[in-house]
Amino acid sequence: MTTALTRDRLKELLGRAQGKRVAVIGDAMLDVYLTGDVDRISPEAPVPVVRVRERKNALGGAANVAQNVVAIGAQCELVSAIGADTAGATLRMLLSAVGVLPGSLVEVSRCTTQKTRIVARSQQLVRIDEEEDTDLNASDVDSLLTAVRAAVAKADAVVLEDYNKGVLHRLVIREAIDAARARGVPVIVDPKYRNFFEFRGATVFKPNRRELESALGAAVDLTRAEALPAVLARLGIDNLLVTLGEHGMALVGADGAVSSLPTVARHVYDVVGAGDTVTAYLATLTAAGASVGEASTIANIAAGIEVGKLGAATVTGGEVLEYFDLHSL
Repeated sequence: MTTALTRDRLKELLGRAQGKRVAVIGDAMLDVYLTGDVDRISPEAPVPVVRVRERKNALGGAANVAQNVVAIGAQCELVSAIGADTAGATLRMLLSAVGVLPGSLVEVSRCTTQKTRIVARSQQLVRIDEEEDTDLNASDVDSLLTAVRAAVAKADAVVLEDYNKGVLHRLVIREAIDAARARGVPVIVDPKYRNFFEFRGATVFKPNRRELESALGAAVDLTRAEALPAVLARLGIDNLLVTLGEHGMALVGADGAVSSLPTVARHVYDVVGAGDTVTAYLATLTAAGASVGEASTIANIAAGIEVGKLGAATVTGGEVLEYFDLHSL
């Protein structure tokens, strides 16, 4: 499945990725970081008092995938749902600032998903989630379907990014995949538990091992290639890319061939956002004409670079090329 990647081929694919258009459909979130100092315990309850010194807003979920696509040099249209609230307005502003096309954000009758992390002495003390994670109502789904049709019609690749926050209703999933396949456009799926078996027809299905085993109700032995085509058939997908944390990734093709992609990370500071980087590179490079094996190899390099940065960071094509040169991959 994976093929030896030359520098010339890497440079060619990164060049061809420039200007490609990727539609990212899924759950966008606003990440808020409140960082401060702890000097005392509250007299009201046995909890630390955090004096906030810094507030930082960041793109999370599907919005982070979208900004990673733009960092590679492609165009990205984000189809998601936000509320008529301050968090939604902030999300729009952040997306515009990094160059994501925000025209397909659908305003719905509930709050924008926001996750607030309170950090002191480099430790996360608590996370506060403001969200509604049930499926959207019928009217909001209809609005999303209209946005999905328009975005997929102009896309060179489609990402379905599921955090089980309600955007990827089964009708939205089906519309996106069917429309993309009708145009011969690759579909990259980053699934979660709730909709796991709804993505039939996906080009690349990218769960982590825990998600895959939980959905299948059994352990998955990636060393037993003869059993893996049955997994692909059950899911109805073309390729399975299982992320394995510090052990890298495993790519399974329809022919049952398994390729191991060991992690290339030299220093791991923060794994937050690495999966989003992989998804963005898979979509953008398959849009540029890379094989799934080539795109997975390059995405694995990008993930190794991302975990060497703090927070949910982006990785440019130039960084990937520089890494390739330094480590003679």
